[in-house]
Amino acid sequence: MINTVLCALDISQENDAQVLTTANKIAKLENARLDVVTIVPNFRISLVGSYFDENFQNQAVKDAKVALKKRVSDILGEDRVGDLRHIVASGSIYEEILETAEQANSDLIVVGAHKPNLRERLIGPNAARVVRHSKCSVYVVREE
Repeated sequence: MINTVLCALDISQENDAQVLTTANKIAKLENARLDVVTIVPNFRISLVGSYFDENFQNQAVKDAKVALKKRVSDILGEDRVGDLRHIVASGSIYEEILETAEQANSDLIVVGAHKPNLRERLIGPNAARVVRHSKCSVYVVREE
C-alpha cells in the first residue's frame, strides 16, 4: 500500500514534467499524499562558500521554493498546488532525497533519469544512489 509518494525534481532542468506527472498519477491512483522535493546546493560548506554573502543560502532556498511551486502549477495546474507539500532541502542531492523520504515516511520515491547515449547505459549517479540506498521502492522515469 502506498500512502506517500515523494517526487524529486531538479528545478534547474526543464525536462521534468514527465517525472511529476507520473508521480501525480501514482499518488492519485493510490489515493496517496504527494510530496515534491528539490535540492539546492549547500553553499555554506563548499570550498567557495566564503565567497557568498551570509544570506545567499537562505535566499537560494526561498527562490527555489517559489520556483518549485511555479513548476508544479505549470505542470499539474494551480488546483493541485495546494494539495501537496513542497519541500526544499540543501545539500547532496541523493542524500537529501533519501533523508526527506525517511522523514516523510514515503512509500515510493519517483525520480528522473537522463536519456542514456549509446555508450552509457546507466541511470544518472543521483538516481542510481537513491535506488541503491532507499529503504522504500523507487520508480525511475526515463526521458522520452
